[in-house]
Amino acid sequence: MKKLFYISIIVAVFGSCSEYQKTLKSESIADKFKVGEALYNEGKFSKANRLFAQIVPNYRGKPQAEKLMFLYSDSFYKMKDYYVAGYQFERFASSYPKSEKLEEASFLSARSYYMLSPVYSKDQTETKEAIEKLQEFINLFPESEYLPEANKLVKELDFKLEKKAYSIAKQYNRISDYPASIKSFDNFIFDFPGSTLREEALFYRLDSAFKLAINSREYKKTIEGIIVPLKKDRLNTAKEYCNSFKKLYADSEHIEEADVMAAALDEELKNYSTKS
Repeated sequence: MKKLFYISIIVAVFGSCSEYQKTLKSESIADKFKVGEALYNEGKFSKANRLFAQIVPNYRGKPQAEKLMFLYSDSFYKMKDYYVAGYQFERFASSYPKSEKLEEASFLSARSYYMLSPVYSKDQTETKEAIEKLQEFINLFPESEYLPEANKLVKELDFKLEKKAYSIAKQYNRISDYPASIKSFDNFIFDFPGSTLREEALFYRLDSAFKLAINSREYKKTIEGIIVPLKKDRLNTAKEYCNSFKKLYADSEHIEEADVMAAALDEELKNYSTKS
């Protein structure tokens, strides 16, 4: 009995493959559509996609074209070919602006771009593009059933940009390029005012400013040959950052380090008062 059972399965599988191969070689676009849709419904998206690709040009302008194009686009999405899926869904949306599938296609197009966003440590060009696409969807369909997910995806992508900007500024601090670190943290604080990384950013900006000030020369000569104070100004800037951090984050895990920096800055600045 078991032998007969396995034989029947093998026959069914090979029969299915044979039918698929026969349909691939067939000249009937109707058969390709019918078998392709059946395969799509069975979750065999790669096979369905091959059949759809053969007949898409033949259905342009026909009533069935709208359904075919959606299935064709979605088969790419289900195959995780997000580059092509995003493009095909965009084509669908522009070709069928009155389709009942317009909202879904527009969302899946934007979600395809989201799926292409890399980890935060890599170049974030695709992340920014995904945010733009999702925001376009949100603006076009403010009452959409997909709105909560779209907002969630935008939030995820925004945080990825925050982590990228923060990591760059932190790296400058790590390699002791303190001017670049301060500037990068300033940009971060301005660009992401509500970031959960704000406390860390303000602390490491202070850390960079402190180390830059403590190790500075007293004066510098400008291009014009003018001698201007350097260390005192940097000490005062670091002191401002320190006071601001301690006021905003009195319970921070970095507060003891900030207190040590504050005492060192006060001691350095006291020397200038004595000289005066």
